[in-house]
Amino acid sequence: MRASLAPILALIIIFSSLLFSATSAAAATVLSLHRALPPTHHRVQLDRLRARDRARHGRLLQNVVGGVVDFSVAGSSDPYLVGLYFTKVKLGSPPKEYNVQIDTGSDILWITCSACSDCPQTSGLGIQLNLYDSGSSATAGLISCSDPICSSAVQTSVTECSESNQCSYTFQYGDGSGTSGYYVSDALYFDMIMGQSFMANSSAAIVFGCSTYQSGDLTKTDKAVDGIFGFGQGALSVISQLSYRGITPKVFSHCLKGDGNGGGILVLGEILEPSIVYSPLVPSQPHYNLYLQSIDVNGQLLPIDPIAFTTSNSRGTIVDSGTTLTYLVEEAYDPFVSTITSVVSQSVTPLISKGNQCYLVSNSLAEVFPPVSLNFAAGASMVLRPEEYLLHNGFVDGAAMWCIGFQKVQGGVTILGDLVLKDKIVVYDLARQRLGWANYDCSLSVNVSVTSSKDEFINAGQLSESNSSGDMLFKLLTTGVVVLLLHILVLVDIHLL
Repeated sequence: MRASLAPILALIIIFSSLLFSATSAAAATVLSLHRALPPTHHRVQLDRLRARDRARHGRLLQNVVGGVVDFSVAGSSDPYLVGLYFTKVKLGSPPKEYNVQIDTGSDILWITCSACSDCPQTSGLGIQLNLYDSGSSATAGLISCSDPICSSAVQTSVTECSESNQCSYTFQYGDGSGTSGYYVSDALYFDMIMGQSFMANSSAAIVFGCSTYQSGDLTKTDKAVDGIFGFGQGALSVISQLSYRGITPKVFSHCLKGDGNGGGILVLGEILEPSIVYSPLVPSQPHYNLYLQSIDVNGQLLPIDPIAFTTSNSRGTIVDSGTTLTYLVEEAYDPFVSTITSVVSQSVTPLISKGNQCYLVSNSLAEVFPPVSLNFAAGASMVLRPEEYLLHNGFVDGAAMWCIGFQKVQGGVTILGDLVLKDKIVVYDLARQRLGWANYDCSLSVNVSVTSSKDEFINAGQLSESNSSGDMLFKLLTTGVVVLLLHILVLVDIHLL
């Protein structure tokens, strides 16, 4: 009599096995680290780094404006070697590869064009520079002035119409350097991860800048790349273009390796790590602004007036991967440096080198220097190791000289650059308007949520709590089927009895 239930039991077992396999495949996928290209070994002076950062900060302030995609990452955070991170993009038909700086402080992807004047021909980064030529691409198209896309280029300082009816742009930097050109549409090729161990070669038409003129630091060869990859929230950023069409989720993540040759991970998707903490983004801002509330050193809250961190048109805290160092407003910088010096003065020799507060250190940094915590809204803290607020600057009489890596700014904007962003998973969740981070060894693999939806990409940030709408619907449907099968089982059992 019980033997007659075997087919139904077998059906339930088979369905459960399929359910388990599907759930496992849909939950997450593992990406491996992409190693960096070897960085140059020529050191760069700190004042040049400051000048480079000041140039981009001028722009930051004056221009208020289906699946997971995996990008390789090269470069490092060491300001005396590379001082920037870059990735590769494939554009055009046939596709051609370009090295572009990863920049969360701007919106537009732009590439040096074949007609560019005064543009670098070689790079000290050990990479080959390539020029984009729209005439040699079968999928290229120019953006006319009447195209609605032209009016959405709000990140540019100047958007104008050329004599040939081309939508043109000009980026002007604070030190006089800049770039200008025109917008084009062409195919972007990428590897899309659709599920566990499944990758698909994909492409999508995107709008980007074709640079025909560069000036200032952009013309120098020591850190020359083919362009800049803007990851801002503007309508013309690649992440906005792809997520709007449902090609990628409305979130991207990076993990920038700080040690050795650098490198790291960059994905258009959400890296999942249980220790990630999230803080809300300041609304209606052109950049990734956070509510920085306080700073403590070794658990001791610094005496900083909260007004120093107030967000307004001229104040606030910005997260920017295109900035090498980190910049604190004067009201926070002075008590920070004095407190660090007071804590370590019995174990090191403080000194001033080229206007910077430095220390001669004989022991390991962790034995001497305290942890520093940047405290943000929603109880999210970014805990910094000594290597994330100090810079190694050679040796003096056999002792290592470490200098404060934070720089003082007279204006009201605190900018968190690669110095503090390295060795962390950082998640830019545009759908939920929040930014998350967690300390992490970026030479390890990471788990990334896989989904093809755009606005429904609402994973909680922890692997055990992946709650996208697709996942929830899948669970409801499978639960309903299981209940139905069990109900049939009971009815058959009663009938047989």
